[in-house]
Amino acid sequence: MIPGTLQTFHVDALGKTKSAGLKPVSVVDIGSNSVRLVVYDGLRRAPSPIYNEKVLAGLGRGVATTGELSAQGVERAIAALRRFHRLNEQIGVTRVFPLATAAARDAANGAGFIARAQKALGHEIHVLSGKEEAHYAACGLLAGMPEANGVAGDLGGGSLELVNIRQGKVKSGITLPLGPLRLMDLAGGEMTRAAEIIEQTFAAAAILKKLESRAFYAVGGAWRNLARIHMNQTGYPLRVIHYYTIPRHEALLLTAKVSAMTPQEVLASADVSQRRAETLPLAALVLNRLLSMSGARNLIFSVLGVREGVLYDNLPEKRRRADPLLSACWDFARRYARSPAHELELCAWSDQICGEGGIECTRRWTRLRHAAAMLADISWRAHPDYRGARAFTLVSQANFTGIDHYSRAFLALCVFFRYEGVFATPPAEIAALVDDKAIRRARILAGLFRLAYALSAAMPGALPNIPLSIDEKAVSLTLKGDYADLAGEAVDKRLSQLARALGREGLIRG
Repeated sequence: MIPGTLQTFHVDALGKTKSAGLKPVSVVDIGSNSVRLVVYDGLRRAPSPIYNEKVLAGLGRGVATTGELSAQGVERAIAALRRFHRLNEQIGVTRVFPLATAAARDAANGAGFIARAQKALGHEIHVLSGKEEAHYAACGLLAGMPEANGVAGDLGGGSLELVNIRQGKVKSGITLPLGPLRLMDLAGGEMTRAAEIIEQTFAAAAILKKLESRAFYAVGGAWRNLARIHMNQTGYPLRVIHYYTIPRHEALLLTAKVSAMTPQEVLASADVSQRRAETLPLAALVLNRLLSMSGARNLIFSVLGVREGVLYDNLPEKRRRADPLLSACWDFARRYARSPAHELELCAWSDQICGEGGIECTRRWTRLRHAAAMLADISWRAHPDYRGARAFTLVSQANFTGIDHYSRAFLALCVFFRYEGVFATPPAEIAALVDDKAIRRARILAGLFRLAYALSAAMPGALPNIPLSIDEKAVSLTLKGDYADLAGEAVDKRLSQLARALGREGLIRG
């Protein structure tokens, strides 16, 4: 077994089985533009949001010119925090992580607002320093993209945090006063003046030099809307923001176009609120100037940021090292599979088709193979005619992190072929995201899974006692002792399909 894949995950997964009930935690994020409550299903490696609510309070409007938080924004934020307090109680949140960012940090009346906010929320609120905000933004990125290598940029209403990340490690970071609300105040609505401010600020930011030929990871709600606009323009088939990647030249064209839009044009091209439409052109302008003034290779979007970074930073180091994709797939197995223990056996059983004559088993492909095995039984409760479609939709649209779109499409095809048949015609729009190599491999894994379920009836105990081997001519299944009685037409048929996918014949040995 490849070190660092299933073994690392397995320790983490077994620890999770000790508690069947949810222990929800929440993050209350008081930003310059929005005040948000996100409740997660626990302090875990791959937490899932179970409730998410945002209020665009606009606290930071005017801070750059008046030095104080918006009076209207303060009242909207306080009302939202009272509601969040009640929602936390209603949901049964076991731990609250309240934080405030640039607006509360910079405003002269920030301390007074925080005092009122703490009373409304019922919890002490930590006002992040610029350095802390940058650190948590980077942690959030690593929570969802553990092998990130580039510069992460988290754009809020009042500030932009830039952090250098190299080989999955957080390096240096800075905070720049380039949030859209701040720019709106400083530039007085003049885009030419805003561009000058942005360029002057970036000219002194040495961290941009670290972007040469590397990826820029965009974090923050405003930039996620740019991804949605690009998806709409290109007809992209997988509407998942996380890990959505745009080449540099396309990103420059996109950001230039959006930065020249009026709020009305933004509303017509994207499903955003009026408040977001007012700030999106400035957010696009910041990104355009950043890409233009650096040597960034491409633009990659992350849905995880400061909030998830706070949770990630509060995990024990051992849990932080766990694989977010495999952790999430294990959750799927526990919730949907007939026997989660069987799925772990299937992971190990699939190791037998690795190597010469079988499939490539690099670290990357071993990880994906184990993920596919844990997802292989998620549609057994569905109507037989819809199992393939349901499994395909669940996986292609799942709230997974730690996985790019190519790999997500591969996993979706694995479960689709597992239910629809090894040689079924794949959905064209998703198949277009992968290559022939991935499609062939998905068919092989699906054939292996279909054979495994014919042998085990989805229950643990059988697979470890049924060897499978591959040589130059055949795929051989050994059924001895009590397991010899499992031989039959169903096993013959599925072994034959697996062998055909591998370009061999199927043999059963006694």
